[in-house]
Amino acid sequence: MSSESEEQQLSKKAAKKEAAKLEKMRRRQEAAALASAASSLSVEEEDSYSSNYGDVTLPELKSCSKPDAGNWSIAISSMDWTRVGALTEELKEKEVLIRGRVHTTRPVSKNMAFVVVRERGFTVQCLVATHEAGVSRQMVKFVAALNRESIIDAIGMVSVPGNPIKGTTQQVEIHVRKLYCVNKAMPTLPINVEDAARSDAEIEAALQAGDKLPRVNQDTRLNFRVLDIRTPANQGIFRIQCQVGTIFRQFLLSEGFVEIHTPKLIAGSSEGGSAVFKLDYKGQPACLAQSPQLHKQMAICGDFGRVFEVGPVFRAEDSYTHRHLCEFTGLDVEMEIKKHYSEVMDIVDRLFVTMFDSLNEKCRKELEAVGKQYPFEPLKYKPKTLRLTFEEGVQMLRDAGVEVDPLGDLNTEAERKLGQLVLEKYDTEFYILHRYPLAVRPFYTMPCYDNALYSNSFDVFIRGEEIISGAQRVHVPEFLAERAQACGIDVNTISTYVDSFRYGVPPHGGFGVGLERVVMLFCALGNIRKTSLYPRDPQRIAP
Repeated sequence: MSSESEEQQLSKKAAKKEAAKLEKMRRRQEAAALASAASSLSVEEEDSYSSNYGDVTLPELKSCSKPDAGNWSIAISSMDWTRVGALTEELKEKEVLIRGRVHTTRPVSKNMAFVVVRERGFTVQCLVATHEAGVSRQMVKFVAALNRESIIDAIGMVSVPGNPIKGTTQQVEIHVRKLYCVNKAMPTLPINVEDAARSDAEIEAALQAGDKLPRVNQDTRLNFRVLDIRTPANQGIFRIQCQVGTIFRQFLLSEGFVEIHTPKLIAGSSEGGSAVFKLDYKGQPACLAQSPQLHKQMAICGDFGRVFEVGPVFRAEDSYTHRHLCEFTGLDVEMEIKKHYSEVMDIVDRLFVTMFDSLNEKCRKELEAVGKQYPFEPLKYKPKTLRLTFEEGVQMLRDAGVEVDPLGDLNTEAERKLGQLVLEKYDTEFYILHRYPLAVRPFYTMPCYDNALYSNSFDVFIRGEEIISGAQRVHVPEFLAERAQACGIDVNTISTYVDSFRYGVPPHGGFGVGLERVVMLFCALGNIRKTSLYPRDPQRIAP
């Protein structure tokens, strides 16, 4: 073949190749034009319903008072809010406005999606479907793409389905016509609230069935506590805790007590010993208060008669147990004694019976939510609290074959065993043990009149664990200084406290209890970190 023929052949191939390339480009342009036309139609459709959904703009979120600041502002301006927990059948066919978190989303098709909205532990199913007026495919797509835990506002009609709704607390459904995202959560969360809310029983049952569900351990929960406390059980725990504090205040106020607030920065240590957080106070040695003990007694010296305090308590002990924290909320009481230190125990008795009755009556839903994840038996207690002397408790232990020092303190195992014995004999898990050996009580504890080896003191137990310590105090200044020295405390560091008794003071006593421990033991949770919002223990100081 001549070179000229070869050139012609190559020229034909190049022409074919170029023609194919042009044809391909034409097809692409044609497809792009069709896509553009479809997009234009879609935009037109979206625009006609765009005011019914979308992200709330930043200007609207700046507490703008103009009702027409944006689509969201206009939509909610004339409506009242309804709590998710208040959505019941009585609201059937009524339009409601709700706010909550995206718990889960479930797209069914291009025309329909479900979103479960959660608010403070309560959940409701919402339906977003194009057969509802004003709902477009684009709106369905927007809802289906919402990230879990995002904050949304939804407006829709309450409907009551024929069949029970599984997986939500509320047995109604919202047919959504408007939905706005107030705040987006990140697409991937460190822990899923759904995983954190599972009980051990659910996880074990899944394993038996061949499925493996995520288990969120304690440290992970505490590292991402802001997510963990969103679970229904945790919402219940801290609402129960709130009720404990409320009852504590209300009961004591009704009994003529005055609430006080004592300093947490003090010179020396409030109870002696080395387990204090030391600090420099403008060049002077100081520490965080282990207790409001000294100052609440001084309030009695100041003629308040009966006082109480709710405040932080700091303990620097290296206690790596299920019931100890380095910082907890103390519920403290101090009161004048007229005749006998049993008057203090009378207050404990009536206060806590009132508290338990109120929790069982007013916190049923919260207790149910806690029990669903952390099953427990209701606390057994009597209308009149059982009282045993320390010697009687020691004898019960000895009769059961447990040897204990009659003048020493009870260790954890002995306390649990005694709790078991008391439950078997008296059918109660709440009782008072009094007349403790003097050697195991603080320096300000009054000795017994009939035996100086024992003291006018008491501990209170729930489910076999100590929860309250109380006593009559030494109010004679010379004897108080003597007791302090005997316990190794430098009297100079508590001179203001001792001197306050030189000006005249009535006999008095009191007690202290940890708020977190009350809730832990009432709900049998097994670990005090579950009842501390942001726990502080020897290994944790964040978040």
